[in-house]
Amino acid sequence: MKSGKFLVTAEITPPKGGDPSHTLELAQNLKNRVHAVNITDGSRAVMRMSPLAVSAILLQYGIEPVCQFACRDRNRIGLQADLTGAYALGIRNILALTGDPVKAGDHPKAKAVFDMESVRLLHLIGKLNRGVDFHKNPMPDGATDLFPGAAVDPESRSWSGLQRRFERKLAAGAQFFQSQLISDFDRLDKFMNQIAAGCNKPILAGIFLLKSAKNARFINKMVPGVHISEETIERLEKASEPLQEGINIAAEQVQMARQLCHGVHIMAVKREELIPQILDRAGVQAVK
Repeated sequence: MKSGKFLVTAEITPPKGGDPSHTLELAQNLKNRVHAVNITDGSRAVMRMSPLAVSAILLQYGIEPVCQFACRDRNRIGLQADLTGAYALGIRNILALTGDPVKAGDHPKAKAVFDMESVRLLHLIGKLNRGVDFHKNPMPDGATDLFPGAAVDPESRSWSGLQRRFERKLAAGAQFFQSQLISDFDRLDKFMNQIAAGCNKPILAGIFLLKSAKNARFINKMVPGVHISEETIERLEKASEPLQEGINIAAEQVQMARQLCHGVHIMAVKREELIPQILDRAGVQAVK
């Protein structure tokens, strides 16, 4: 990040079971194509392997992880235990998240915790980095040196709410931001110029691989705040190979983001092996 290079991260989900080999294969496919690989933490409240374990495995293969931490499933004791454990395992990059509601997932009757939310989690990471716990008691076995980031949604319906939340995360110590899915690049431009200007922290635009017109309509229906244009949906609908058209659209969006912000965060759910193709078509060279 300090180098000022255009940053590329990508997201993969942990396995739903005890065998990490497929997840590792996807991550290895991204090695030298992205700067870091995000490991999700119970995304959509679906049970999967611990992102802490997957991140530690990726480190063994020379892949830099961004370990996501959601507040939904842990109280402040558990969060501190896992954060200090992450540091001991060599994990440095943490994305602080509040977490999706339990009812959205595969265990809808599970008890949600939400002892904290993302801003307070950022403050907690700052305390651990200073060598104190949540209650500011000294930690006799040493401080952490974690690199915290946060999520941002430039397409939020409330502009004032977006600004307030972004400023709170900055003040809490966020060192980088990865955005939710971007479909309106005029809105991203406005966000960069009116809210993020002068913050001196990298903003990575969320690029989502649309696989078909049906997929795009599903996202419009199910993901709050996202509106994929009819023009884009028509492109996918008329294409002889919708998936390839989706790759073209994602590549075009990477190029647009390159003119507006510091990097991209690519999400290609269940087709992560296609991320290098997106980067190739966007003209983004391998990471050195």
